[in-house]
Amino acid sequence: MIRFYAPDINTNPVLPEGESTHCVKILRMQPGNSIEVIDGKGNAYTCRLLDAHHKHALVEILEQRHEPLSWEYHLTVAVAPTKHMDRMEWLIEKLTEIGVNRFIPALCGRSERKEIKTERLEKIAISAMKQSLKAVLPKIDGITPIKKIITECNAKQRFICYCDDSVERRTLAKEYTCNTDTFVLIGPEGDFTIEEVNLAIANGFIPITLGANRLRTETAALFAATQIHTINQLL
Repeated sequence: MIRFYAPDINTNPVLPEGESTHCVKILRMQPGNSIEVIDGKGNAYTCRLLDAHHKHALVEILEQRHEPLSWEYHLTVAVAPTKHMDRMEWLIEKLTEIGVNRFIPALCGRSERKEIKTERLEKIAISAMKQSLKAVLPKIDGITPIKKIITECNAKQRFICYCDDSVERRTLAKEYTCNTDTFVLIGPEGDFTIEEVNLAIANGFIPITLGANRLRTETAALFAATQIHTINQLL
């Protein structure tokens, strides 16, 4: 069944305008039809459509159930946004489908992009959440200076992906500890500066490599998240 997103459904049983339009105008739902609604906080609702208005469709909640994420650890991925936003949009879609708790755009010394609009990324994440049958929306931060990200990180397990072999790096798959809150830091196309790497190491980050192949920023982020979930699924 197609799912709709309404973050305040439990206190305001009305679908947002975009979801109402999709429900009523595109899918032609009628009063009395059953629909599934998620709030992005881990709850799913079976509802009955009461008023098929294309801007504010009114529903009645018939059943509420909790649908937590399928993994118990907290996974945060911080990435320096690429010059072309379509690559970041693709990454948000795929990270949401595969599974991530939080995404932080990182402002680094060699960043190609200094600003980012999170509203667009959130819309893509909402669509990917619904498509992948999740009920939890990943948190998407605004662009954040790399120093602040590094010094305020409190995850038990912290990794910084670095390409330059002048710094000793380990392999993510060998260093990762299962079912542990994890923070993965991915740099810009030009890589992190050595000062950023040294700051990360001083704050408990382990410099890692993702293999012999040189990966694009968005590919590296997706590969790291996939590896973490795969390792946990092998338990």
